[in-house]
Amino acid sequence: MQVRVLFFGMLKDVTGRASDTLSLPARASLGDVLGHYEERFPRLREMAASIAMSINQEYAGLEAELKQGDEIALLPPVSGGAPDAAVRRVCIVREKINTQAEVDRIKQPSDGAVVVFEGIVRDHTRGRRTLYLDYEAYEEMALKQMDGLADQARSQFQIRDVALVHRLGRLEIGETSVLILVASAHRAAAFDACRWLIDTLKRTVPIWKKEYFADGAVWADGEPFPHAIPSAEGSHSGRPASK
Repeated sequence: MQVRVLFFGMLKDVTGRASDTLSLPARASLGDVLGHYEERFPRLREMAASIAMSINQEYAGLEAELKQGDEIALLPPVSGGAPDAAVRRVCIVREKINTQAEVDRIKQPSDGAVVVFEGIVRDHTRGRRTLYLDYEAYEEMALKQMDGLADQARSQFQIRDVALVHRLGRLEIGETSVLILVASAHRAAAFDACRWLIDTLKRTVPIWKKEYFADGAVWADGEPFPHAIPSAEGSHSGRPASK
């Protein structure tokens, strides 16, 4: 059988590619895919504890069995929807984020608070002057994860509505990379939900950033995936795979 394998962030640099087509024996597992690429790119073995994997845009463990046509993704640590009755807005954009327009869209007469969080591109990182950032994402999976976070926030906190907007591509200093809005009758719940949303998004949603400096560029160090997301570290069968 054949599967499609995607690489993101620093893993694109390690493997020298964004995608690959891999032939596998019947009943092969996600661990077999990892084993194949660890053979070809030994650095992946060193990074396994911080890599997550997915099948068809859902996180999965190494033992997960594959089928013909599956889409596999190897995901380094992250940097980081359809409307319903509450008119929730969850989206990924490439144009500048208009914060005031989003605030105006989400506000309702029943709200006592709208908490706004903007992640902004700063001009320095660890003592180096930043020129600009470049964001990329596993877009389909990122949207699923963001939509799930919005649903979870609305069930976990006493809030009315959520908006999550993340920008991709080149961002200049001072521009907004991520916007989170939480509307609620009371401010405390809105603050709590907003903090939970940005912290969780940064750890679980497959979005990465590359930082550009006068003397080079690096992929930003990501936060470790939560323990609930299986990592690529562990045993796998090592059955052969072929191109």
